[in-house]
Amino acid sequence: MMRLYSGTVCPYSHRCRIVLYEKGMDFEIIDVDQMDKSEDVAAINPYNKVPVLVERDLVLTEANIINEYIDERFPHPQLMPADPVMRGRARLFLHRFEQELYSNVNLIQQGGKTPEKARAIIKDNLLQLSQILSKQKYLLGNEFSMLDVAVAPLLWRLDHYGIQMGKDAAPLMKYAERLFARQGFIDSLTPAERAMRK
Repeated sequence: MMRLYSGTVCPYSHRCRIVLYEKGMDFEIIDVDQMDKSEDVAAINPYNKVPVLVERDLVLTEANIINEYIDERFPHPQLMPADPVMRGRARLFLHRFEQELYSNVNLIQQGGKTPEKARAIIKDNLLQLSQILSKQKYLLGNEFSMLDVAVAPLLWRLDHYGIQMGKDAAPLMKYAERLFARQGFIDSLTPAERAMRK
């Protein structure tokens, strides 16, 4: 059985939990307090970070790698496009999310000197997504995909990160509500993540 070592408020871990629940498979989640990590995490991941997926003798780290493995290992429902060209575009989007969204989330979480600049960059990038979502249901069209998985934890945490979206983000916020209503998303939430929205 797969075991996911998952941070209780970690957006990267949240992405992996969404994929596991969307697949509807058997797995075990081991909650990890990021402020007081157990020695188990350090023993299996030299970077001492979550998420970490363990299946028999396979140990994977990094949310995108874990999620692609799960998607290939359990192909129904498929979250990466079947077409190689579209799959390449999806991977490019996922890389862009890491570079332009989540790198700035990390700056906000670290409480650095430029959190306002990081918030502005995230907001600008989300507004670009809002334009796409004014024409289609999900980021790759009408089917839920790994791109939606990647952005959902960030949208859930906007208030927590101090990011206020304006009226021009209405398509994005309607999209967010669609994501939050999915059973896989609801099941993936930890009590600490539910508290972020209260």
